[in-house]
Amino acid sequence: MILSVMKNMINRKIKEKLIEGFFFLNGIIVILILGGIFILLLKNALPAFREVSVVHFLTKPIWNPDAYAQPTYGLLPMFVSSMMVTLGSLIVAVPLGIGTAAYLSDVASPRVREFAKPAVEVLAGIPSVVVGFLGIVLVGPMITKLTGTYNGLNALNGSILLAVMALPTIISLSEDALTSVPRSYEEASLALGANKWQTVIRVKIPAAASGILAACMLGMGRAIGETMTVLMATGNAAEFPHSFLGPVKTMTSTIAIELGEVAYYTTHFYMLFAVGLMLFIITFIINLVSDIVFHKHTRIQ
Repeated sequence: MILSVMKNMINRKIKEKLIEGFFFLNGIIVILILGGIFILLLKNALPAFREVSVVHFLTKPIWNPDAYAQPTYGLLPMFVSSMMVTLGSLIVAVPLGIGTAAYLSDVASPRVREFAKPAVEVLAGIPSVVVGFLGIVLVGPMITKLTGTYNGLNALNGSILLAVMALPTIISLSEDALTSVPRSYEEASLALGANKWQTVIRVKIPAAASGILAACMLGMGRAIGETMTVLMATGNAAEFPHSFLGPVKTMTSTIAIELGEVAYYTTHFYMLFAVGLMLFIITFIINLVSDIVFHKHTRIQ
């Protein structure tokens, strides 16, 4: 009997060690892949800066690699375009996402919640090319009709489509943050005479603010890294953007359009890797900050 118990304990410890080693190995693989991507981008971006200075690359407001006399590689118009489309999407997605999360967590009946949550998850699974196609055939003509512009393929179109793509992330994580607020907060607010919506707006949302902020930043990371949708819906004009109603060309769409046609091992080729490196750094910082904020929220709860 004693030997059987000891054997079971040894087997359980072996299984625990194997499971622990499996998850540790997966974590190491993820870190190695991330580091490998960074090294690959850095290795291919460094030769570009032997031809073009970093200051020129970051501050020049023109991207014209096809100029015969003097090609110009300026990141600024693509960076501004990416920020315009991303921030425009957040202006649409954040209020709508937080409002939907508050409705699902505190107002919706269990039957409605059972239907709505899978619908949000299905929205996250729609291919970006389908969203871009809807931007061309549906959103673009609507923008043209409402604003009088000659073309609906502009920054506003891209912002609306990216808002749709960021909504599932914002809704799901914001709802989790609101659900994790202690029940005693809500009970205390209701006991003091506040109604349901006052409790949600003035108590639960402030209490879940760090989790909601992390959800919004993850939604921002989702939007800034999107390629196909903005490639199809924003017009891809290689000029400095001045308005949401004008065409723009983001960093992701520039890489997608030009990398397949550029000659290998040229300055233009290496410059596209430099653009990818900057995009990697920006996305990494956004996701890192959102992860720190989210873990801070979970510790507080």
